[in-house]
Amino acid sequence: MANAFKVIDAVTRRATLAFKNNLVLGALVDRQWDSQVSEAGTGTDIRIRRPVEFEAGTTADITSTQTDIEEGNLTLSLNFRRTVSFNATSEDLSLNIQDFDTRYTMPAMKRLAQKVESSLFGEYDKIYSFTGTPGTTPSTALEVATAGANMTEAGVPKGDRFALYTPLATVKIADSLKALNLPTVARTALEDARINRLGDMDIYESASIPTHTTGVHTTGSTTPLTNGTTAVTYLSSKDTYTMSLVTDGWALSTAIFTAGDQFTIAGCNSVNLETKVDTGNLQVFTCTAASSSDGSGDMTTTVSPPVIVSGPYQNVAAEPGDGAAIVPKGTESTAYPQNLAMHKNAMTLAFAPLAMPVDGTMAARHSLDGVSVRLAAAHNILTDVNTWRFDVLYGIKVQNPGFAVRHWG
Repeated sequence: MANAFKVIDAVTRRATLAFKNNLVLGALVDRQWDSQVSEAGTGTDIRIRRPVEFEAGTTADITSTQTDIEEGNLTLSLNFRRTVSFNATSEDLSLNIQDFDTRYTMPAMKRLAQKVESSLFGEYDKIYSFTGTPGTTPSTALEVATAGANMTEAGVPKGDRFALYTPLATVKIADSLKALNLPTVARTALEDARINRLGDMDIYESASIPTHTTGVHTTGSTTPLTNGTTAVTYLSSKDTYTMSLVTDGWALSTAIFTAGDQFTIAGCNSVNLETKVDTGNLQVFTCTAASSSDGSGDMTTTVSPPVIVSGPYQNVAAEPGDGAAIVPKGTESTAYPQNLAMHKNAMTLAFAPLAMPVDGTMAARHSLDGVSVRLAAAHNILTDVNTWRFDVLYGIKVQNPGFAVRHWG
């Protein structure tokens, strides 16, 4: 029995390293909360404070620039559980540990890491910034650099920026950079996926890029407009960074938007979040939930960012007001790849060490650089088959949605 536990422990350690080395987006995003997560179960929450902004005055008199602290809170929930399991016979277990790794552990960790990657990419619909041409695969250095320029215009900090593109897009982008010296292939998936640095961003390939299918937002001869005032305060939206937008003029009783659909509103330009200067570009809004019109063509939808027109959290140059035209992105009911460019602090990922079984099942758990993998194994005496399961528990939060850009393909 003691020898069996040594094998379980050794396999778990090697599996954790393999799992970590197969992460790409998971290795790039913010990981500051790993150290604050102890042994946990599904549903454990971590409270995150949003950054506080202040307004700077231009004279000795501070009467008009004193700022009340309005600190928003986010909840990072450990609600993602991913598992890979397989059955191994006694003959399988007679292999040396290197062969067992090659045949079973490494493929299992590759699949487990891919599941984590997919769940990270699945948060794309929380990101509201937009670039690209829907229906056209990004193929040039200029297109990638434009995504970086969008972040700079929005006041996103330089450094710690990266972008991930579909395999087809990376082939085309790499072809446009073929005169440059590309890095050599390295051992980890992260290093292997990197193709170059462009527009102040490291560029990576990923097969986990999500596809977004738009809603039925242009059916019929509709003229969608805002209905009433649109501006809100940061105080009323600080915990969700969303608002309710009342609109009309849609097709009647139609599923207009799917979660993640994007649109602009006439007369509502974005500002640089640092300088508050009008960027000259229309602010892009993202629907955070599916929305349908009623029998009169009216619809209230929840969108991000909220329209904030003044103060330290100002994000648009002016309120569009009543009757402003709404223009959705892309063609209705069409699927588009959602390549991502972001600063690492746009999204956070935290792993939790799973609680160990208490019923005598052989198990081991190992943590490495914040990543935690648990292996449990049980033997069926009737069939002489051993069931092995690898588990990870983690949470994801888009903590700064303005620090990322969706590059539609």
